[in-house]
Amino acid sequence: MLLLHANNASPWTGPSGNNTYLLRGRVPALIDAGVGDGDHLRSIESALGQQVLARVLITHGHPDHVGGLDKLLERWPSADVIRFGHGSSDVAAGDARVRILHTPGHAPDHLCFFDEESNDLYCGDLARMGGSIVIPASKGGNLRQYLESLTRVRALEPGRLLPGHGPIVDDPAALIDEYLRHRAQREEEVIAALRDGLTTPEQMVPRIYGALNPALSAAAADSVLAHLVKLHEEQRAFVGDDGWRLS
Repeated sequence: MLLLHANNASPWTGPSGNNTYLLRGRVPALIDAGVGDGDHLRSIESALGQQVLARVLITHGHPDHVGGLDKLLERWPSADVIRFGHGSSDVAAGDARVRILHTPGHAPDHLCFFDEESNDLYCGDLARMGGSIVIPASKGGNLRQYLESLTRVRALEPGRLLPGHGPIVDDPAALIDEYLRHRAQREEEVIAALRDGLTTPEQMVPRIYGALNPALSAAAADSVLAHLVKLHEEQRAFVGDDGWRLS
């Protein structure tokens, strides 16, 4: 496995941008497509040597993960694309077969790819070191599904998580447990905000998150909305013409 950065650093994607992973071997495969950056494409070509990229595995359809797909297919037109809806439960990649796991929450089409031989799990935007994952409720994110996906992945006991952003995670159970605690704490903060009469995600963001980079404020409001929707699904909160209220 070779980690290749997509060269799209930003406040949203992190200082090194997106991670893509090249699995060399009998079936050369790339996990996630990057954004079409020329240096990224050249690094893939250099790492392949005389081989041809046979397969691209897409964790989900957000632009930073799939935006470079057209450029990849221009360079390697025979490559298969494996993404949500493919229909198989596993697929050859490198010298192994990886299980395809549907892990919705961050996005409805989110997939993880599990190499059971190495015990590595390529987790896209399921988890990352040094920050939480945005659950964009206005764009198909669902917090209840996300928590279920985290719990299912933890039960697989992967040895490492290879995320779409940030460093490789050597203790997946500890990180996932931290995520679950964080979400439980955030839910209590949202409930407290509702008790104090705050009625919209935008009102809750400064109280819950403090000062934020303006580029991240809308994402924070979407994550608050995800908590509110979860409470609504559990019949613990409702929304009316005057905003959100506890049930």
